[in-house]
Amino acid sequence: MLAAGLALGGCATVPAGSAAPSPADPWENWNRKVFAFNEAVDNAVLKPVAETYRDVVPRLVRTGVNNVLGNLYDVWSTANHFLQGKGQDGLEMGMRVLTNTVFGLGGLLDPATEFGLTRRSEDFGQTLGKWGLPQGPYFVLPLLGPSTVRDTFGTVVDRQASPSQLPSADADRYAVTAVELINTRTNLLSAGSLIDSVALDKYSFIRDGYLSRRRDALYDGAPPMDTFEDEPESAPAATSPTSTTPAAPGPKPGASAPR
Repeated sequence: MLAAGLALGGCATVPAGSAAPSPADPWENWNRKVFAFNEAVDNAVLKPVAETYRDVVPRLVRTGVNNVLGNLYDVWSTANHFLQGKGQDGLEMGMRVLTNTVFGLGGLLDPATEFGLTRRSEDFGQTLGKWGLPQGPYFVLPLLGPSTVRDTFGTVVDRQASPSQLPSADADRYAVTAVELINTRTNLLSAGSLIDSVALDKYSFIRDGYLSRRRDALYDGAPPMDTFEDEPESAPAATSPTSTTPAAPGPKPGASAPR
């Protein structure tokens, strides 16, 4: 899903310097420097570790880890659905968590999906957007990657509800954080290969794809249509056959019809 979203949102990107700056990215010069730093760290550390994890750890184990983390993330998604006033979605996500926790061995398995309780992930950045907080400029976070000003504030809150906050000891928290990071990066390996193969300018490709995907998520897949200033507000109304326009006068009484 992430790969498709990035491809749809960023397929029209062009190399840096060949187009006008994006209005959504006024800090592009700084963001590109942070992006380059993140790329260097990823190529040197994160990507090799994720590839080793994928190649060495059996798929069954990796799937179990991904399911457990996903079930814990679903708890926070449930809370965000209720914070956004989406009670029905909140109840369904709550049932998903309960089903996977009870019948899925604490989230190790995912029977809820087979029962039709699909995952509808929500985060606090989306909640802030529902509450009316503007998105703000695009912003690349060191190590964490694409964001906006609004999503940056949301990330701070999201991290307080992450699985790494469950252990009481600092060492255990660091361990869970490392597992989260490796699992996430492993899930993005295929998307990264897609971006490398199709993007002329990787930075703008990821930026445009991220902003498009976040806008789509904010409106639950149905964002409003863009309007343009030179677009007429409405087309002129057609004259109704029952309009009050006076009819042409008929022949006077006694006058003969024209031959």
